[in-house]
Amino acid sequence: MESSLHRQLKEMYGVTAEDREVQVEGFRIDAVAGGRLIEIQRASLSGIRSKLATLLESHHVTLVKPLAVRTRISRRSEAGGAIVSRRYSPVRRSVYHLFEELVHLGSVFPHPRLHLEVVLVEQEEVRIPRKKRRYHGADFQVEDRMLLNVVSRQTFRTARDLAGLLPPNLPAQFHTLDLAKESSIPRWLAQRMVYCMRQSGVLRSVGKVGNTILYAAVCQPKRTSKAA
Repeated sequence: MESSLHRQLKEMYGVTAEDREVQVEGFRIDAVAGGRLIEIQRASLSGIRSKLATLLESHHVTLVKPLAVRTRISRRSEAGGAIVSRRYSPVRRSVYHLFEELVHLGSVFPHPRLHLEVVLVEQEEVRIPRKKRRYHGADFQVEDRMLLNVVSRQTFRTARDLAGLLPPNLPAQFHTLDLAKESSIPRWLAQRMVYCMRQSGVLRSVGKVGNTILYAAVCQPKRTSKAA
């Protein structure tokens, strides 16, 4: 079932009800605005890769990736019941978490017809008890997710746009630990960031220090607003 968050994001992009949930070449498209197809993907980008590749053959597409910078967790005692507790999740995401998913779009992005838009949001996640708990699984299921606030929107069209996420204080030659420290992200995420930027032509490997690969920027970055 469609979440409230997904519906609310569609309403942000689709001007009227007729602009939302349209059929294009056998695919259901979330919205059409300004001659562009709008696809909102909260789940893994791997699930939309083949659909996106087909649509880009003849259409301009904006792929919207919402990332929750803050999540308020609300619990109900039962489906549709009253809220019994609220708290904020300690998990926060930033624009850098785009690279956690962008690894699945290496064959698609960048593309001259594709705009990749990261929407940083504050959301509410409503949980209800799980009727039959999975082995070692969570004792709840998500009833709905709702948009509380849009923090920022950032669009990536080219390799230079991605390069704008490189911290300005990086040395000319750097490794993933340098990138992790300067970006204040875990090293595993810095490794995915480097992978995506190599695939898109932003970075190249320039040698090694011991077993550690060094990288350098190929293109000059187009600076974006500071990552949240």
